[in-house]
Amino acid sequence: MEIRTGRRSDAAEVAALHAESWRTAYAGIMPSSFLTGPLLENRLELWLGRLDEPHPGAALFVMVGGAEIEGFAYVIPQSDGRLLLDNLHARPGRTGSGIGGRLLAHVLAWAADEHPGSSVYLEVLRANARAIAFYERHGALRTDERVCRFEQGFELPELEYTWPVASPA
Repeated sequence: MEIRTGRRSDAAEVAALHAESWRTAYAGIMPSSFLTGPLLENRLELWLGRLDEPHPGAALFVMVGGAEIEGFAYVIPQSDGRLLLDNLHARPGRTGSGIGGRLLAHVLAWAADEHPGSSVYLEVLRANARAIAFYERHGALRTDERVCRFEQGFELPELEYTWPVASPA
């Protein structure tokens, strides 16, 4: 498997993987009406927008195995100088196979090269115990707690995790 920079032609596959990942990871956490609704269409609109009009300095990395995207990570520079790891997903059924760890290591190395001195952080739903355990195993430190407000009209508690500058994955 290889990691490469994502491109516009990846939008539909990334959106489908994103929706499938949310439906799997967030079952019982997010409202089922949201997860069974037009989630794929929502994710496709998001990815087409991100790839058609990229945020300055943002990066999409995809892990490709054979003809299929097995996972992806998306990083966005923030106005406070930090980098938000806004997405890190492995294909459901492939979690625990090293995809997330390899993508995370790639993101942290990219951040150190492209944004030296900038820390990488993410926001994770407090109820997503599996993801929290993964981030903690890979050196992330809990740095904040808040409520995430979704545009679809629901709120969920979330945690912020940060990798200190130049921390290995």
